[in-house]
Amino acid sequence: MNWRLIAIPASIVPFLIMIFFIHISPADIFKVGLVPFIFSSMSIMGKYLLQAVRFKYFIKKFIGHNVGTTGETICASLGGQFVTQTTPSYVGGELVRIAWLTRKGVLTGKAAWITTMEIVADVFVGTFLAFMAGAVSILHGGYFIGIIVILITIPTFAFWFLLMFFSARRVLRLPSFSLLVVQRFVPRERAQRSINSINTAIADLCQMSRENFNSKTAGKTFAVGIAITFLAFILQGMSFMVLIDTVGPYLGIFDSVMATSASTALSNLPITIGGSGLAELGMWAYISNLNSLPSLHDLTINSHLSVIIAWRIASYHVPLVITWIALMRLALGKVTVTKAQHSKFIDKAILPDSLDSPDRESNSYNASEIKHRKNINLDKPSAESKDWKNEKDGNDTVNI
Repeated sequence: MNWRLIAIPASIVPFLIMIFFIHISPADIFKVGLVPFIFSSMSIMGKYLLQAVRFKYFIKKFIGHNVGTTGETICASLGGQFVTQTTPSYVGGELVRIAWLTRKGVLTGKAAWITTMEIVADVFVGTFLAFMAGAVSILHGGYFIGIIVILITIPTFAFWFLLMFFSARRVLRLPSFSLLVVQRFVPRERAQRSINSINTAIADLCQMSRENFNSKTAGKTFAVGIAITFLAFILQGMSFMVLIDTVGPYLGIFDSVMATSASTALSNLPITIGGSGLAELGMWAYISNLNSLPSLHDLTINSHLSVIIAWRIASYHVPLVITWIALMRLALGKVTVTKAQHSKFIDKAILPDSLDSPDRESNSYNASEIKHRKNINLDKPSAESKDWKNEKDGNDTVNI
């Protein structure tokens, strides 16, 4: 996980380049004021918390019971957000949530189904709003940005729609050339095991899709998830509205949601980490009602860019630190649990229990002898206990 160390600095590089060439000072960025800046960050964190609520809701409905406490579920969701926000095209966060669910005893196929439903909810709501943003921009004369937003959104929507459609009708598998590709990086046996595991998880996912595709209960569950996602996107729009209103011009909640949706559509391009640079340009192009390819001069004379950069800091970099803390807590929690399990095993499996010994009376066990034997066993664990501990380490540790 060395990428954690460079993810945040790498996401700032396009941001710094933009500031350097456009000559925006820190005073220009933070003229929005501290209170609106805080409210903007809180709006995005509200969006993340709503997505955590949706995650917990899907777990309850699709599995039938909660697999962790509310705090653990929120932590897993926020930790996944850090990964999502530090990769191109916002991918990878679902792997964190799948790993957490499987560690809690959920089958891989069910875990993949829950996270897939989260992605589909985000994609359906996000693409719907992006299509609306593109259409509104075209109606207002911004043909260039409107068409770009729509063209970028169509492949994303088509991919996930077709994936859901075919997964409910047949068992999908990785293409045959996947093994050859993976073998370039890992040994053949390990590559084969990885491909087999992924295909098994995909088969379980397809099974879950067939079971839920025509289910009224699953449909209601997904509808609630869509509603929660829509509220989350409204909070994202509010994160920009509270900042732009401090310097003008005034934007209502509808225009702010459209602007942030257009920004998200452009930042989905797999070019920069977390869409850095693309999100700002998308927001600027939508607000400016861009009708042609922009030049650097167009950027330098625009008064909105300083507010957009302030919005990016409040809505991306500040929450990124919070989600990183959640991911670290999730990872450290894994170590704590593992150690607790080992301690429990040592007490039960390594140490002799004098009360259960059939020779208790004949051998005259006493407290000092028991304590002495426990100290010896703790200092010199048996080979069997070492093997068991190594096996537990391999089974319980999940690389995030």
